[in-house]
Amino acid sequence: MVPKQHIHKNIIEACKEGKESARYELYQLYARAMFNVSYRMMNNREEAEDMLQESFTLAFIKIDSYRFESSFGAWLKRIVINTCINSINKRKVELSYCEEIYEHDRAEENEEAEPEYTVENITRAMEQLPEGGRMVFSLYLLEGYDHVEIAQILGINESTSKSQYMRARKRIAEVLRSQKMSGF
Repeated sequence: MVPKQHIHKNIIEACKEGKESARYELYQLYARAMFNVSYRMMNNREEAEDMLQESFTLAFIKIDSYRFESSFGAWLKRIVINTCINSINKRKVELSYCEEIYEHDRAEENEEAEPEYTVENITRAMEQLPEGGRMVFSLYLLEGYDHVEIAQILGINESTSKSQYMRARKRIAEVLRSQKMSGF
């Protein structure tokens, strides 16, 4: 079995040699997954496409620094996430961390019907999250980063990452319940 970090090694080596066909092949292998990462971070199709292109350009410029110590996908995902965060920071948009605390009557919660958890419904609910909460939720649940890593990536406290994740999760559950009640 080939170790993860050696998957597509011949294509990556060809990219390091400057072969355009290898770059195209590597792009085809990873573009869809990296677009999904970018879209979850940017919450906008056009911006996600821009970040995807910028990330691949940066990856190809820095391909010589890839040392096969981790999988290429993990290395590239880190570039995509950093590119998205840099873009958000350049826009000088402060991450708006939701400060509302959602309180529910536990008895009401138990009586309510369980929302339908589908990829489409969760994606739609994520779009309604504040940018900061959406990014933490995405990085933690979908990208697999822990709160220490998220805190470092976003420049926030670990406790802020945890609280934002919990608030985002609660908000998504609320949105899903309201969608179910309204017949979505």
